[in-house]
Amino acid sequence: MNRKLYLERDARDEPCYTAGEVAGYLRIPVSTVRAWCIGQARTGRPGSAGIRTGSDALIKPASVPPPMLSFWNLVEVYVLASLRRKHGVSLQRVRRALAFVEGKLGVDRPLIRQEFYTDGVKLFVEKYSNLLDVSHSGQLEWSQVISQAVKRVERDVNGLAARVYPWLNRPDEPRQIEIDPLRAFGRPVIVKTGIPTESVAERFRAGESIDAIAADFNLNRDLVEAAVRWESHAPAA
Repeated sequence: MNRKLYLERDARDEPCYTAGEVAGYLRIPVSTVRAWCIGQARTGRPGSAGIRTGSDALIKPASVPPPMLSFWNLVEVYVLASLRRKHGVSLQRVRRALAFVEGKLGVDRPLIRQEFYTDGVKLFVEKYSNLLDVSHSGQLEWSQVISQAVKRVERDVNGLAARVYPWLNRPDEPRQIEIDPLRAFGRPVIVKTGIPTESVAERFRAGESIDAIAADFNLNRDLVEAAVRWESHAPAA
């Protein structure tokens, strides 16, 4: 099968999220999602006739205008956000590191592919660390964070991202929340249930107890608590 054609026709690459929704689902600032997927622009110096300069996007949105993101865009943002949570991400350096990985692996959009989750992680960390002149111990630390994070992305038989288990505090925490394009229209849900975390949190905010919600949904208490905790960390749009 032609891999590029497969990507173009796959429902996981259909536009379905706004930048704000992806930010909310992954618990990262919406400004970060916009910078990575839409690009940054700033007004030039006074007297420069309003010239706008900035940087191009790292990730190609599923559709523009208006910019709408796909599930695969969400996965790409998730992988980069996992690195950002440990260290600040320079757009230019990440762009160069991704171009290096694409060239070495011979694939486009490496962040959603099997190749990235094996050899690509090491290539990316080494290249990005070299651009920052990071020590070997620093490279090892980054590699561990990214390796743990990408293990939370499930792939289909073709090696393409099919489901992600985002993390809140650390990438090795239990897999209690999932984002699956085939469940609840791609919204975050309690793992293996299809129950949106937002629905659970709304009932808790309305005054219902954790035990009552757990009983109604036939869930363990810890999963209800995880959903409430997840929704309580939503960033401002």
